[in-house]
Amino acid sequence: MKILFVHQNFPGQFLHLAPALAARGHQVVGLTTETNARPSPVPVLRYRTPQETKAEGLGKTYAEAAERGASVARAAVQLTRDKGFVPDVVFGHGGWGETLFLREVWPRARHLTYAEFFYHTTGYDTDFDKEFHRGGMAPRLRTSARKTHLLMALAEADAALSPTKWQASTFPAEFRDRISVVHDGIDTDRVCPDPAASLTLPGGRVLRAGDEVISFVNRNLEPYRGYHVFMRALPEVLAARPEAQVVIVGGDGQSYGPSPGQGRSWKQIFLDQVGDRLDQSRVHFLGQVPYAGFLSLMRVTRVHAYLTYPFVLSWSMLEAMSAGALVVGSRTAPVEELIRDGENGRLVDFFDIAGWSRALIEALADPGAALPLRAAARKTIVEGYDLKRHCLPRLIDFVEGAGG
Repeated sequence: MKILFVHQNFPGQFLHLAPALAARGHQVVGLTTETNARPSPVPVLRYRTPQETKAEGLGKTYAEAAERGASVARAAVQLTRDKGFVPDVVFGHGGWGETLFLREVWPRARHLTYAEFFYHTTGYDTDFDKEFHRGGMAPRLRTSARKTHLLMALAEADAALSPTKWQASTFPAEFRDRISVVHDGIDTDRVCPDPAASLTLPGGRVLRAGDEVISFVNRNLEPYRGYHVFMRALPEVLAARPEAQVVIVGGDGQSYGPSPGQGRSWKQIFLDQVGDRLDQSRVHFLGQVPYAGFLSLMRVTRVHAYLTYPFVLSWSMLEAMSAGALVVGSRTAPVEELIRDGENGRLVDFFDIAGWSRALIEALADPGAALPLRAAARKTIVEGYDLKRHCLPRLIDFVEGAGG
């Protein structure tokens, strides 16, 4: 078959799936934006990034998605005209509008969409954290307007894929029968415990498995992933555990939610908030690190803190579990799907700062008690989310089955 993957950050969620399909003899091509510099496991073609739309107000999100979709459609026409490539299957992420018009280009293809998350005005991420939630009708209208291109992507697709049951459940009931739930998969052979692991910090200090290390990892340090709660819990933790070292991975930018504004970063805002009560010599901000460095941290850490609003679940939490880390997670919907408190990790209410301090202190103080939890955490990933033995075969079936 001829299979086209469409993703502005390709390979994205298709990192393992695209080359696996190519290895099975399919002709696999990625279509991505001209500004994407990520290495690709399969040949890639690029579409022109659309100019910023002049639309304002509630229609802006859809206008941006539609313009991106139109740019992708023009690249698709050129792909067929110049290279004779007519895909049997088109699989794209529905989040940015890239797939909106591809059925007009290839009406006979089977169209698949990656259904990652569907926005809601209440009960999910947008009104979860009252500290940053602005009440009133205006933000609710803006959130509701963001559904438009997501609904269109689903309507245009023959089938959809979601990585977790909870994320699939965020979509309207009318569409759920076409959504298959298969996680992208964790390479548990690579992401595994290593008692000899070590991590060298920028100043030269070496952390080793068994040391008192607390880890916190996100793409960017921001409230959506609980950075503010974590930082507010740290002073009590470091006061109680004078040997503890905190390693924080994440950028200064913004991935989700409101901007801090005025050229500031959430990282600095919450560091400043607790800085006078914190031994900052024991708090190490590494920024964004190479994957090998992240794996070393997950193997070294004594306790890994993961918090999130009711939103998309991060790969990093599953990778931490696969590496045998003790994960203390927030008691929010996507986390509770994997972590069972006291069985394969610990759960703490998202906003319970004192509870976070206690849980982290207990994990540092008694590492022996966490050994069964760490083993169970890895077992959870190996048995349910392993890439090669569980997820990838199902993903391949999803795509090949769609191709008839």
